[in-house]
Amino acid sequence: MSISENINFFKQTLPANVSLVAVSKFHPVNDLMEAYKAGQRIFGESRAQELVQKKQALPNDIEWHFIGQLQSNKVKDIAPFIHTIHSIDSLKLIEEVEKQAAKHDRTIRILLEIHIAQEETKAGFSPGECRDLLSSLSPENYPHVQFGGLMTMATNTDDTEQIRKEFRMLKSLYDDLKRTYLTDPHFNVLSMGMSSDYEIAISEGSNMIRVGSTIFGIRE
Repeated sequence: MSISENINFFKQTLPANVSLVAVSKFHPVNDLMEAYKAGQRIFGESRAQELVQKKQALPNDIEWHFIGQLQSNKVKDIAPFIHTIHSIDSLKLIEEVEKQAAKHDRTIRILLEIHIAQEETKAGFSPGECRDLLSSLSPENYPHVQFGGLMTMATNTDDTEQIRKEFRMLKSLYDDLKRTYLTDPHFNVLSMGMSSDYEIAISEGSNMIRVGSTIFGIRE
């Protein structure tokens, strides 16, 4: 199917409460424009330089999400326009987002990345580290940062029960944090699920999925 047909498929099949982030990293502007014309408005990129270039080339009403590992020195490049950063994995990065967002008088939504996969290469806080962080900081000290929710990537495996277990674990953590540390109604995003496992993620409570190859195909 074409990119526009793939977007229409998701528009017709996703539950109303689930947002679709079209993971457009490494794909050309023309591909993003085809998705845009089909009605897609949320795009995810993983490299700051590529994101800035695409931002300049595409319509202004796109909601840009940063989904890759973000170096502190790159926050300044995307702070003028980024809507959501999915990959917050340190207090240092939170402080840098606050600093750069303040310079532009903006509020940037962040998602705390949680490491639940059985792969050491995956980044993020452990559930315990996340609780410790939130118990020790005061969100009001970060007026330009909106603590929006959690993000994770499941283990890259064909074992669907393992994937389900991991997503269920994150949903439990998310619910716990909403009851305890982050009762702000803006803490309402559970970003989990990609092309290979988004259906499992949605069944376990995800309300934001990050889909690339199922929309754009495999980038050579």
